[in-house]
Amino acid sequence: MMNKKKEILPRWDLSDLYSGFDSKELKSDVMQIKKQAVDFSLKYRGKLASLNGEEFGEAIVKYEQLFELVGKLETYAYLMHSVKLDDTEVSANFQKIREVGNWVCGKLLFFTLEINQLSKENFNDKLKSEVVNKYSVWLKNVNENKPHELNETLERYSLDKSLSGASAWCRLFDETMSGLRFNIQGKEYTEPEALNLLLSNDQKLRLDAGTELNNVMKKNIKIFSLITNTLAKDKQTDDEWRNYQKPVSARNIENQVEDNVVQALVDSVVRAQSDIAYRYYELKAKWLGVDKLTYWDRNAPLPFVDEDTYTWEETKNIVLSAYKEFCPKMAEIGQKFFDAPWIDVPPDEGKEGGAYAHPVVPSVHPYLMLNFMGTTNDVMTLAHELGHGIHQYLARKNGYFLSDTPLTLAETASVFGEMIVFKYMLRHEKDEKKRFALLAEKTGSMLNTSVRQIAFHRFEQAVHTRRRIEGELTSEQLSDIWTKVQNDALGPFVINDENSNAMWASIPHLIHTPFYVYSYAFGDCLVNSLYHVYETKSVADFENKYVEMLSKGGSERHRQLLAPFGLDASKQDFWEQGLNIVHQFVDELEVLTKKLMP
Repeated sequence: MMNKKKEILPRWDLSDLYSGFDSKELKSDVMQIKKQAVDFSLKYRGKLASLNGEEFGEAIVKYEQLFELVGKLETYAYLMHSVKLDDTEVSANFQKIREVGNWVCGKLLFFTLEINQLSKENFNDKLKSEVVNKYSVWLKNVNENKPHELNETLERYSLDKSLSGASAWCRLFDETMSGLRFNIQGKEYTEPEALNLLLSNDQKLRLDAGTELNNVMKKNIKIFSLITNTLAKDKQTDDEWRNYQKPVSARNIENQVEDNVVQALVDSVVRAQSDIAYRYYELKAKWLGVDKLTYWDRNAPLPFVDEDTYTWEETKNIVLSAYKEFCPKMAEIGQKFFDAPWIDVPPDEGKEGGAYAHPVVPSVHPYLMLNFMGTTNDVMTLAHELGHGIHQYLARKNGYFLSDTPLTLAETASVFGEMIVFKYMLRHEKDEKKRFALLAEKTGSMLNTSVRQIAFHRFEQAVHTRRRIEGELTSEQLSDIWTKVQNDALGPFVINDENSNAMWASIPHLIHTPFYVYSYAFGDCLVNSLYHVYETKSVADFENKYVEMLSKGGSERHRQLLAPFGLDASKQDFWEQGLNIVHQFVDELEVLTKKLMP
């Protein structure tokens, strides 16, 4: 476990992308991408229908190469910005690169618009080309946007305005959050540090930290309400012009998942929440010796078990060992992230909160960003993000367009990674009470991933729907929606009141990627079903089939990818099957509670 000597935590090395914003390579790529975009437009604009299959295939390959170079530039700028949000020079360079990317995308807008104008006969004739057929899934995704496309002038205008519209509001959110400080028991904390205090064994510290988090959000609630309302209105405008019927429709199309499948997931979680979440939080209140939990007690460690902390080396070794037990090839890929290094770990000032894995571009490799504090939760966070990273690394072979995985499937590898590490830690823990604590923490985490993320989704649905009907919502209305949804999801044993009602304002996914959050629940339930197949050995050669599934990236849809495991997300009982794992964990915790806390 973690010793008292301060550990040197690894920083990533971005030189595989560029050595700096002023590097010759970056400046050269900026110049080249502009020239190449102009040349591409001159060569192909207005001519796609006349190209034969081989010529059309060559055009797609060139188009993909252009987007990969744009992706490389924009990724470098984003990675730099995410760890230096308080650096004005980095922020300025980040914006400059985004403007270059927008300009290039504007020059290339015609390409997919013209693809969707091809006659069915012309399009099918082009598909006979081997190169074109390789991109058939990508072309299908392009075609699904046809009913929602505008003409090229309006598409260009929308693209150009995005940097001073939605993207600018997202940047304002990030830089505002990064600048917030939280005074807790006489000490100043950044947001990641303050959030980490919620995992303390000290109930008073948790309450003070949570109350301060909420109070600081309230002090800034006007700006967060304005950001939320503006982005909701911006989305409404875009949806109306593009003829999306529901606020969630655009995300579902991008996620390559049908509306009825998403709604079945939401309905299944809502039906299950009283049986799993309410029972779990009633148990947790008993474990903590209180009648009801405060909002800030939900993820608290058990008081009768010493709080474990981990060094970075211990965390790395646990995660890699668990992956190796499951599949040596995955551990071998995972090791690359630590050897290179491709991970940024310290929770520095000015750094974006939370954690992420970025696929970057196929010609380079993914990078991971964490805010490591040494908790058990951080072990699971590394397991989660490394799962993403391995998935992204394996999928690179498909190229820029086909390596990109829809959000619904992108969470599969990450959540499966968490399950692998959890089971590993459970097997290797001999202390009965610590095993109990691991099971309790994992169950709580699964509820956060399923029930709570669907609550976030329902909050989004309510906000976007009411914003369309009623106009701008006040901060009080937003907080009331939040409290109502949280009460419904978490149940009678969790107190949601004025000490937690502003926390909607702190959730970045609601700002950056509207309707992203249901993908976590999608992934959690999917993984539970998938892990059940693995544990019961009902499918032969599971590990290799699993790696093969990850390797396919976005080249197949969820129905095809899950078929080798006998799973189908469109079936009525699929989500109940996944949620049943959580139900079983809660059942087991009830038995253990009677045994260990009679």
